[in-house]
Amino acid sequence: MSSAIPTVVIVGRPNVGKSTLFNRITGQRRAIVGDEPGITRDRIHGLAEHDGRPFELIDTGGIVVHDNEYIPAQILRQAEVALQSASQIIFLVDGRAEITGADRDLAQMLKRLGKPVTLAVNKMETAAQRDLAGQFYELGIADIFPISSEHSTGVDALLDHLTAGFPRADVEEPAPEAEAIKVAIIGRPNVGKSTLLNALTGQERAIVSPVAGTTRDAVDEAVIRDGAKFVFIDTAGIRRKGKTHAMAEKLSVVMARRHIRMAHVVLLVLDATEGVVGLDATIAGYAHEGGRAIIVCVNKWDEVSGHRGQKRNEFERDFRDQCKFLEYAPLVFLSAKTGAGLEKLFPLIREVYASASMRIPTGELNRFVENLRFEERKIYYITQASIRPPEFVVFTTRGPELHFSHQRYLINQIRRRFGFRGTPIVLKTRAKE
Repeated sequence: MSSAIPTVVIVGRPNVGKSTLFNRITGQRRAIVGDEPGITRDRIHGLAEHDGRPFELIDTGGIVVHDNEYIPAQILRQAEVALQSASQIIFLVDGRAEITGADRDLAQMLKRLGKPVTLAVNKMETAAQRDLAGQFYELGIADIFPISSEHSTGVDALLDHLTAGFPRADVEEPAPEAEAIKVAIIGRPNVGKSTLLNALTGQERAIVSPVAGTTRDAVDEAVIRDGAKFVFIDTAGIRRKGKTHAMAEKLSVVMARRHIRMAHVVLLVLDATEGVVGLDATIAGYAHEGGRAIIVCVNKWDEVSGHRGQKRNEFERDFRDQCKFLEYAPLVFLSAKTGAGLEKLFPLIREVYASASMRIPTGELNRFVENLRFEERKIYYITQASIRPPEFVVFTTRGPELHFSHQRYLINQIRRRFGFRGTPIVLKTRAKE
């Protein structure tokens, strides 16, 4: 996110409504919301605006200051990174509950930062409840606002206070920026997606642990490399339907599939030490069906012993056998932990993005068709209807759709002539009459 605009960070102990408030202020469902405590773990960024004043909003995981368990300690570490850049801090507490020791510890930690802290007392839906907000002055924070993030009560007054010193946006139209390439990182739990995000962005952007399913929200980060802007999105590990029980995990899978659809390029991460399993093919199918350009990242390659060249050939052969529909996707063997092989990813992402965005003139397509031997029926002409994925409409002497084998032949010929590396191709048939 841009550092040119002020940053507002939401903090609080687990399950006080931080993600609901984040979604309310940003106006979009970026953070997963549920009744289970501790759903948010990584920090989630979003852009917001109030009264013409833009700012960056950051949602953090629920903080328990003195909890030494691994995940809570990492959540605190992620929150501390966000607080370092904060212009304003929203300390969110649950107005329906009594003040807890965790609230007092967090209040003390925030006051030591020396940054402006506003206390938002959440879940204050009625006037009688709002009258009780005064008891929270005990936490030693002067600015208190009773709100209901679920019903939006009091949120405008809170934002008036927070943004009073923020600059208004320029009225002049900014110069158009080149489109950022959105890259979704997908795969099974614990294959190294968050480690790969951290390696690509050069910072500890996502919590990494040996516990499968650590990432729940989609975590995104922008990177500029060789003049091109990339937005990497680390999604939650996708499990089999029968293995997904907790509400937070089910929502994570739904959001991960949504981010696949919104991405331009998908990095499918596999675990080199475990080989290709059935769930890898299922997840690859999600990306293929969504029409996304795909790069297969074989992670943890540094942990594979034996003759690397031979192992590489065996792994690729196994992958192609199990995922025949991804014959167009390039494989990259890398180690997110050591950084080996990562230098190939940025140019490859640009290449497959360009392939998915390529448009072939109709005249050139028809000169290409004239040279094809196609005996099933006569093709009058072919035209490209859309990009991402490239979709071609073939006009023939009669319907219905071309047989699968003939479609495959025609798609292979299109690839041989024009490239389209790393992207699926959609073919539709129309009878001329």
